[in-house]
Amino acid sequence: MSVALLNGRVLQAQGFATGLAVLIERDRILDVVPASDARCRGAQHYDLGGQLLLPGFIDSQVNGGGGVLFNDAPSVASIRTIGAAHRRFGTTGFLPTLISADLDIVARAIAAVRGAIEAGVPGVLGIHIEGPFLNVARRGVHDPAKLRELDGSALGLLTSLRGGRTLVTLAPEMTTPAIIEQLVAAGVVVSAGHTNATYAEIKAALAHGLTGFTHLFNAMSQLTGREPGAVGAALDDQRSWCGLIVDGAHTDPVVLRIALRCKPHDRFMLVTDAMPSVGTSVASFELGGRRIDVHGYACFDEDGTLAGSNIDMASCVRNAVQLLGLTLAEAVRMASEVPAAFLGLAHESGRIAPGYRANLVLADDDLQVRETWIDGRSSAVASRTASGSALP
Repeated sequence: MSVALLNGRVLQAQGFATGLAVLIERDRILDVVPASDARCRGAQHYDLGGQLLLPGFIDSQVNGGGGVLFNDAPSVASIRTIGAAHRRFGTTGFLPTLISADLDIVARAIAAVRGAIEAGVPGVLGIHIEGPFLNVARRGVHDPAKLRELDGSALGLLTSLRGGRTLVTLAPEMTTPAIIEQLVAAGVVVSAGHTNATYAEIKAALAHGLTGFTHLFNAMSQLTGREPGAVGAALDDQRSWCGLIVDGAHTDPVVLRIALRCKPHDRFMLVTDAMPSVGTSVASFELGGRRIDVHGYACFDEDGTLAGSNIDMASCVRNAVQLLGLTLAEAVRMASEVPAAFLGLAHESGRIAPGYRANLVLADDDLQVRETWIDGRSSAVASRTASGSALP
């Protein structure tokens, strides 16, 4: 039997709409119709209580959550814990993100993601391999001993995941345009990050398939008067996507507002760069043997270097409205529709529309998440359940 979600404010292409029914059958949205539609009479009704019904958030950069750092324990169990922690804040799709590590650890992480997908762990879409093919000059908190150039010997490993998306963050100057082209031809999404590349080097990478910029402004060559750098290339290119960490610490909101004037908003996506503290009350944790302290939404090592964030996607959306002046509809799309397009999932994820996966978020006006659905399976946030039950 189909289920009709009723009495909600549903995000549609034109904005929020009332008087609609979202019809769900198994893991898909069957249709979005007026609540008076005859098909609603034969469906099981589910009252949304006038709250916001949003497409599920998609986070392409999740280092950890629920007390778990993916690097420390690249396993199916860790992915399940991380996903459950972020689901409480509206994330229904995510990429477990591996910070620069030896290639044997990269292989373990890919195997864990493959296992998680096969086991049906809710929300896991693939893997984000952030390094080790990065420039030591822009390493941030990445271990310099792990960094290396990317040559053909690693291509087999980086293209080995089946059944999910693979995102690789690299410094274009640490490889060649030909290698980038081979990765893209094999289905890998390639993003520039932790890079000291010149504008010309980034443009060459873009011409060979680079499509993203990881945490724009952070850990990359900056825009200056005589050398536009990676930031200038990102803002000049109208087709590539830029990840934004809107936590008030990684990048000043004024700078982000300026960036939003440079290219269409559908080329900016919200990411958390979340660390294991998300979903917990811990004040510190270890990363590669170093103590990382949590201060509000941001995390810092003992030298004061940013080390990821303590923010969730619902808070990113809220901050995008409050700090960047976006409408709620725009901010939600940057957390759902835009990352879906970046990952090549725009045909099935990121919108509340017929044929799309039933990945949904129910939230109040303060963006406090009340319930989520992943592939039609509900999880009430109040109960803190991880796997949920079938709708309603």
